[in-house]
Amino acid sequence: MIAESTRFRLYTDADLQAVIDRMAREVVARFAGRDILLVGLLRRGAPLADRLAAAIARLPGSSKVDRQNLLVKRYGDDLTLLHAETHLAESPDGELLSPQGRHVVLVDDVLYQGHSMARVLQWAQESGAASVTTVVLVDRLARRLPIQADIVGVTLQIAPVDVIECNVPPYEPEFAIDLMRLANR
Repeated sequence: MIAESTRFRLYTDADLQAVIDRMAREVVARFAGRDILLVGLLRRGAPLADRLAAAIARLPGSSKVDRQNLLVKRYGDDLTLLHAETHLAESPDGELLSPQGRHVVLVDDVLYQGHSMARVLQWAQESGAASVTTVVLVDRLARRLPIQADIVGVTLQIAPVDVIECNVPPYEPEFAIDLMRLANR
């Protein structure tokens, strides 16, 4: 459980819209009109993938985007370790679109130690994806596994005891990134 903390707003909704737009341009440039399967990692990666898909659709020469979500869980919202091995469940919200032979773009909110992304990369490879691109809103530069995102919204190298909190509707009322500094550090 997170102890008492001080919250600092680092990025507002307006700031992040510019970040999402830049990330969308990078996706469109990378795939040059090829169809992609945009996979949001639940929880917050799913609405981020929706925002990214909408931004991609507004761009000229954009790719056809199919969407799906994967339930990926290692930590709770309070950063308590829930699963020693990252849990992954396909198609938690409906029909599963096969990644077989497709260009898969994985979207998550924070790249922290790399365990969740490593598990999803394994899933994509085992499912026969033609290519896999990783996209994260925030890279904390705290990886324990050799995982690096291909497209990064913002890079925030912070103290190991501090927490980056991505606020993403519908889970939070405002789209923002906050830094949580624990009081008893």
